[in-house]
Amino acid sequence: MSEGDIFIHEYDEADLENGMVIVGFPSVGLVSSIASNFIVRTMKLARRAAIISKHFPPFTIIHEGIPSPPVRIYAGQRDCDNKGERCEKLAVITCEFMPQPDLIKELSNDILGWCKKKGIATILTLEGINIGNESETTVFGVGTTERTREMLKTYGVKDLREGMVTGISGLLLSEGERYQMDVICLLGSARTDVPDARGAANLLEVIGDMLPEIKLDPEPLIKEAEQIESEMQKAMESVQQPKKPAEYSRLYG
Repeated sequence: MSEGDIFIHEYDEADLENGMVIVGFPSVGLVSSIASNFIVRTMKLARRAAIISKHFPPFTIIHEGIPSPPVRIYAGQRDCDNKGERCEKLAVITCEFMPQPDLIKELSNDILGWCKKKGIATILTLEGINIGNESETTVFGVGTTERTREMLKTYGVKDLREGMVTGISGLLLSEGERYQMDVICLLGSARTDVPDARGAANLLEVIGDMLPEIKLDPEPLIKEAEQIESEMQKAMESVQQPKKPAEYSRLYG
């Protein structure tokens, strides 16, 4: 594989200056993908770009009759009561497969580069975490800057004090800290064996505090998340991926 095997194709121009981007690649229980898809549907965000690579699995996502590449970027205006400097625009990057390990570094760098180009103020990446207790609904958070750590305190999110965050979320955190970009990772407890709609709902409750225009009535939320879970399960079953032991983000006790 050579540098430049991944690129971002923009269908049209999106003004995201001082906005927020939510990143949802599959993780434990698919909670990040389920949650990011829920946000796209609920806020009726429009597809604005796609991340393309010949190394991605060969499948196409069909939504409302329109075919799209596996990794999509949606965007739109936020409808906030608090019209602050950082409360106007929102983008969501989502997909239904985890890229090969040797693609993750370049993919993370391309996402960060695109965010810099667009003038994104805050990157919010979503991750599932196995804490060994299915009844536990804890959501942990990690921030790369003093501002993002203060944001987590404001929303009552418990600090992840010790542990390891893997994959794209892990690299977005480490590179974000290195360049002092505002990156937050939310890690929600989830089951490891099946897609976990309720685990995604726990993540969405925190995101709902950050994005109050997302109306979070618990029962419709669970039903919608379960529908997305079912669709994603079918999509994943149709893609033959190598069965390798998964390495999960985790806590250190």
